[in-house]
Amino acid sequence: MFDIAGVLIVIALVALFAFLMMRAWKSKHAILKWGGVIIAGLLTLLSVAVLVTGLVGFYKLNQKHNNAVANVQVAGTPAQIARGAKLAYNCTSCHSPGSDLPLSGTNFAAKFDFSMFGTLYGPNLTPGGDITAWTDGEVIRAIREGVHKNGRSLLIMPAGSFQHLSDDDVQALVAYLRSQPATDGGTPDTQFNLLGAILNTVFGFQTAQQPVVNVVAPQLGCSDCHGDQLQGRVDNGQPGPPAGPNLTQIVPQWTEEQFMNFFYTGTRPDGTTVPMLTLASGFTEPRMPWPTIRAATTDAELKAMYTYLHSLPQVDNPGR
Repeated sequence: MFDIAGVLIVIALVALFAFLMMRAWKSKHAILKWGGVIIAGLLTLLSVAVLVTGLVGFYKLNQKHNNAVANVQVAGTPAQIARGAKLAYNCTSCHSPGSDLPLSGTNFAAKFDFSMFGTLYGPNLTPGGDITAWTDGEVIRAIREGVHKNGRSLLIMPAGSFQHLSDDDVQALVAYLRSQPATDGGTPDTQFNLLGAILNTVFGFQTAQQPVVNVVAPQLGCSDCHGDQLQGRVDNGQPGPPAGPNLTQIVPQWTEEQFMNFFYTGTRPDGTTVPMLTLASGFTEPRMPWPTIRAATTDAELKAMYTYLHSLPQVDNPGR
């Protein structure tokens, strides 16, 4: 992907400001000469910085990865499909127009008010979408390593959270994806503009992870919202997951019954409910996606999560 028009405009600005700087340098009027050189020079440097940052961003967007593809053939048993249906609820925010199955794809940029950076779609993951031509190993690599069939990095794909899905669970998810009712239509091409490429250099939208094999036990995938130590995050106004509170301090104050009730009803121990988040598309979903987590987990897994959160040392300062 490459924004030819945007890059050419910036190149033209570099040439214009450089020309104006040279014209100013030839002026015999000291104020016009040095004032023009300084202003035009700064604008030239700024334009060059924008150009270089954008080109680096486009390079990263098109960079290929050579992660190996496992030779896996998922059985697609009824038990796998049933388990995969629960796990698939973790994918609805990005791959469903609303917040429910099937994963028929959605205009991600419009849904999350990302349109100023270009076009970006959460792919149609039903048998009617592009993955019908992917092998099971390629789908597993995309889920756990964030790498597309063609080798480039997937964008804003939380592979870091899914990297530790067990082999059984990731195969169950693939089994469900293959079993969904097919909805027509492949995924339109992603096309970031120059602004998107610049932000990609600064924030990094690629999600490619190191290859993983033989994963037995999954780990918690809450760090995107709650920070790498689950210490909470501060809302900095940037696009991305909503900032979540400090779980190392909140959950130890809850009983197991209160914790389980939260994931059944979205109600906190004090009687308040999780606020709703209104997306740019007009859809609403809970700021804390408790229905998705509840649908994807058993009672035993939630209780294990509760025990784990109680075992963490308390962290005082929220991250950004």
